[in-house]
Amino acid sequence: MSNSISKEPLVKVGVLSSETISFELLGAYRCEDAEWSGPQTVTVADGKVMWQGATYDSLHFTAVDRESTFCLRDVVIGIEFHWERKEDQRFAGDLSIIVENGKLTAVNILPVESYLASVISSEMSATASLELLKAHAVISRSWLLAQIIKHDRIAGSGDLYSASTVTDEEIVRWYDREDHVNFHVCADDHCQRYQGITRQTTAAVAQAVEATRGEVLTYEDELCDARFSKCCGGVFEEFEYCWEPRHYDYLEARRDAPNEYRFPDLRVEEKAVEWIERRPDAFCNTDDKEILSQVLNNYDQETHDFFRWEVTYSRDELAAIVRERSGIDFGDIVDLKPMTRGTSGRLSRLMIVGTKRTMIIGKELEIRRTLSPSHLRSSAFTVERKAIDPDTGVPGHITLRGAGWGHGVGLCQIGAAVMGAKGYDYRRILAHYFANADITVYY
Repeated sequence: MSNSISKEPLVKVGVLSSETISFELLGAYRCEDAEWSGPQTVTVADGKVMWQGATYDSLHFTAVDRESTFCLRDVVIGIEFHWERKEDQRFAGDLSIIVENGKLTAVNILPVESYLASVISSEMSATASLELLKAHAVISRSWLLAQIIKHDRIAGSGDLYSASTVTDEEIVRWYDREDHVNFHVCADDHCQRYQGITRQTTAAVAQAVEATRGEVLTYEDELCDARFSKCCGGVFEEFEYCWEPRHYDYLEARRDAPNEYRFPDLRVEEKAVEWIERRPDAFCNTDDKEILSQVLNNYDQETHDFFRWEVTYSRDELAAIVRERSGIDFGDIVDLKPMTRGTSGRLSRLMIVGTKRTMIIGKELEIRRTLSPSHLRSSAFTVERKAIDPDTGVPGHITLRGAGWGHGVGLCQIGAAVMGAKGYDYRRILAHYFANADITVYY
């Protein structure tokens, strides 16, 4: 491809943001013309990094050799999701401490291929099938390099990137990687889940990364913005319904099944309702615990019924959640009205009708975070109003019946795991989820 390179690049990963960061240098590191090891603590003071009784604009700890690693204390994972928790995590490579928005940020700097070995083990079980691991190595590499190019282009141009439209009647936001100014990607689900060398990496993961070294997905000689989520729910979503209004031909709607083109137009409300409220055949429609264990780490397995799910809120509960999550007092919630659906049936625009205020919100992640104390599993849901008060029209309960887990764009991890178990190789898996994309050696 025209923009391929000869050398493996480095990636900068934002791992932790806090007013105080405690870490341990496990091995020798160089910083400020001296060699260091052992426990360290840095704090922020007047917009500077305070360490060892002195202040700095930033600190950079360079690994003296390949055996040097460091451990960050109290890293938050699953931010705002129901499995949110803190962990001590261990990392290879260099460590930078910078100041952002009045806090410290720990940034891990390492080669792309080393990063990928961790991502694959963090995003799914390291015991997954080899073909699934290969497929994930290619899409994770493709997505990462696309983000590095995008980050460097935006940083170099000085252009302001807008990811929202806000009026008195409508709030439409999408959450992509545009807010990472001082590093390429973050370590949580907002980007790709990355937990250093904390997660066990098996020989199969190493084999998958090495077997696909430098391989990326391209379309018409350009790197693919290769997305993935846990479960599409039966049909793939298209990019523009979740993020900026841009269409990618390789991220087209297809059914997650051998008969890829046999599915209804789920942008039509009646067809979406019918689809979501049944369990159609799909690769990702599985309850095989062995296959699911390939994709879901222990905390992911705390989630059940991801292909089809249901949640019910009382009148007071829903009003409180929406007020807390949106910052807007809608009063009692009279109705939730689907306005625009994407190709998987996911809502990209939803009208919230309240006794005090009515507004349209979007896109899919904004809808998911507004209607849940953490996040709904997806925005592909139907709305049932129960026990309607005849005087006010306010329902006593609202039930959401939904499909899938995550945004549904690109590779469906559970569907791909089923394909791997059925004997599909990684090239066929990628061809299923990324229409007419090519596999190209980038470096």
